[in-house]
Parts: sequence; structure tokens; C-alpha cells
Amino acid sequence: MLKIKPFILALFMPAILAAQSPKPNIIFILTDDQRWDAMGIAGNTIIQTPEMNALALSGTYFKNAFSTTPICAASRASILTGMHERTHAYTFQKPRLKQPYADLIYPGLLKQNDYHVGFFGKLGVIIDSAERYFHQSDFYDRSNHPNRRGYFYKKIGSDTVHLTRYTGYQALKFIDDAPADKPFCLSLSFSAPHGHDNATDQYFWQEKSDSLYAGIRIPEPLLSEDTFFNKLPKEVREGFNRERWKWRFDTPEKYQQMVKGYYRMITEIDDEIKRIRTKLREKKMEENTIIILMGDNGYFMGDRQLADKWLMYDVSIRIPLIIYDPRIKKPAVINDMVLNIDIPTTILSLAGVAVPKAYQGKSLDPLLNRKNVAWHRKSILVEHLWDFPSIPSSEGIRTDRWKYFRYRLINAPEELYDLKNDPMERTNLAQEKKYSRVLEELRTELEKKSIQLNNQKLCPDDPFISPKQQKSF
Repeated sequence: MLKIKPFILALFMPAILAAQSPKPNIIFILTDDQRWDAMGIAGNTIIQTPEMNALALSGTYFKNAFSTTPICAASRASILTGMHERTHAYTFQKPRLKQPYADLIYPGLLKQNDYHVGFFGKLGVIIDSAERYFHQSDFYDRSNHPNRRGYFYKKIGSDTVHLTRYTGYQALKFIDDAPADKPFCLSLSFSAPHGHDNATDQYFWQEKSDSLYAGIRIPEPLLSEDTFFNKLPKEVREGFNRERWKWRFDTPEKYQQMVKGYYRMITEIDDEIKRIRTKLREKKMEENTIIILMGDNGYFMGDRQLADKWLMYDVSIRIPLIIYDPRIKKPAVINDMVLNIDIPTTILSLAGVAVPKAYQGKSLDPLLNRKNVAWHRKSILVEHLWDFPSIPSSEGIRTDRWKYFRYRLINAPEELYDLKNDPMERTNLAQEKKYSRVLEELRTELEKKSIQLNNQKLCPDDPFISPKQQKSF
């Protein structure tokens, strides 16, 4: 029998253990319209999110995470493909995600690399042949009913349940049925807390949450004075941001009702996260399952007398992001700017799957593992390119210090903010001569990055389909 000397065995032991250690399971949870500070861990003292807080306190909490585009369809295409809207060109009124991009979505790549892949909830993107990318999938969002049935139409047995509960139920079933001989990646895309635009009440929750936040007074929205609204371009003041503000926030009573409803829906997502973590413990999977929680875009809640997202202000592009990897024992708070397009890159990296060269995001693995590397991102490009008059298109550059943006298809002034001294973006400095050099540098960088991303297209863009009035964005 061959004998191996102890020092030689010790030399090769790390490689042996690495080969034997199983690939991690990955659960990616995406919420719809959850703004960055709608969690207790972000400093919100009213909303109850104990499970989100626990994930952050024992994992990695990213304080400065951003969506590259603050509109649903384009953001979700970016999350799937790891690319900017400028490159993949998918948004509302496009027929489908073109095949060269669909071929690179992270679930499909994981499926090709022996992961068991599931997706439940709002995909937000039109693709062909779901079975090509997922072993199990069920795509759904709010229905067209102009009342609570927008959120209450799915059944568990004979019971009609809220979509949040239904998505949680599907997650538990997927975990129960997952094959024991391969890792899984489960993507959960909750429709909550998106308002149900077809309904008067907008936000709908489960009966169990009726008394939640009762008796609490929600603080007034930020920058809600007339002066901030009046500074906005006419097209924004008369567009969907303002129209939906009238639906949700235009009286103190309505504002209290709607924000509490929004918070209840987020707390109910938190309840489902608790169920999922309990299931992982029961199945003895908790020590090898990474949980990622992220929002798809930011959200105005009466700020500047607006609702929804779509604009380049931080409240519209800043998102919650937590990554809990139980294999990493030291929690951390990361201040670096990170992006939604970093998530598919990170998921593939964590799974040991090669990242396509076409991906434009960066793996967050060095930040997760506290590696002393020069990771810092100097600037980010943000954009909303859909040509839809009620939601004026815009684009911008953000650094740690500065925010520059401009509207693309309307005649409106450029905007420049000193984020260090004016984090709430109160004072537009674009017309002040002393900042002309900063303005020109950021304008040049925006144009340079735009050309670069446009040149990385994998194929010609699809045309827009025939315009039609969209009810939900």
C-alpha cells in the first residue's frame, strides 16, 4: 500500500477539501419597488423587517447599491443579462429579449452547468421557451382586476392567497423537491410592494397585517415643499410621476394610508423569508445556501411631490442589497457603489461558472470575502432610455461625490449635485460657473460611457412594437 508522507498530504489538503466541498445553493430574492431605506437595517425605525435585518447583520450589507435603470422591464433585463440598458436595449414596447442576450441570462448558464434552476414570480421580460433556461418556472404578476383581486387570484389548494404568500409557498415546495445530488439556484421575484395601478387603494396586504402600523404616524415625505416640485421640468410635473402621486400621496390622509400599506407588503415579504430560512434549517441546507436580497429600482414616496421611479435622483435609483453567505463568518457593511448588473456576475462567480465576457457588471466576491483588492468603482452610468412622453427619458453619471444628469428628448436644464455636501440633491449647481469644469468632465464621461456601451451590443436592436397605453411600469 502506498504511503503518503504527512507533510505532502498537508500540502495538497486544501485542494482536496476544495474539490470535495459542494457548490453552494443560491436563493436570489427580488422585490418590486422597494426603496433602499424601506428596511430597518437602513435606519427606518418604523418598518418591521426582522429577517432582512438579520441577513444584513450576519452577512454583507451594501449601503450604496444602485439600479442602472429605474424602470421595471429594462432593470429586470439588466439583472438577467448583466448588461446596461444601453447595450441590451430591452424595455417596454419591445417584442422580446433578443436571443443573443437571452442565451446569456444567468439562470440558463447555471442550468447548463449542472445547477437545478427555478424561477417564480415576475420575470418582467419576454423570452422564448422557458424550459430552455429553467427546470421549474412559473411567471406571474398582478392581474388586471381593478381591485384587490390584482393581488389575490392564485390558489394554494382551495384557498385564494396573496401573491406574496403564493411565491413563498412555491419557494418552499421547490426546496422540498430539489434533487439531493446537485446544487440549486432559486430566483424569487415578488410583485410586492408594487402598487396595483388599476385600483383605487393601490396597496393590498393580507388580513394578518391589518393592525400592523396602526396608531403610528408616518413622517412627512422628503423635499415635499412646492419649491422642489416647481423646479422640475414641465414634462415631469405633468407626467406619470405626478399622476401617480395624485393616486397615492396627494392628501395627508391618503399618504398615511398608502405608506402603511406599502410597509405592510414589505413586512409580508419578510415573513416569507423567515419561512424559507426555517425550511433550509429543517432540510439542513442552511450552511450551504447563499441568500441575496435586492430591489429592482428605487421609489418616490411623495418626495418632490412625486410617486414611482424613472428619474435619476438617488431616491429613484438607490436600492436595497444584502448578500448572506453562511460560509463567511464575519459580517460587513460595504460603502462602495455597486450595481444591479453586478448580481448575475456574482451569482455565476459564487457557483463556479464562467462569466460571459459580454457581462458588464463586476463580481462582488472580493467584497464578500473581505479581500484587500482595488475594487473601488469610480463612477456609474444610470439611464432610462424608453421614448415615452409621460415618463421623460434621462441619463446620468454618479460618482461618490457628484451626480450629473440630463433629459434626452425634452428641452430641460442639465442637473448637477454635490452629493458630499448635498446628499438630498436640493441645489442644482449646473448653472454655476465655479462648477463648469466638473460639469464638463461628467458630461464627457457620460458621452464616452454611452458610446462604449452602445458599441458592445451583441446584435441590432428590435424595433418598438405599436405604441399602446401601458398601465403598469
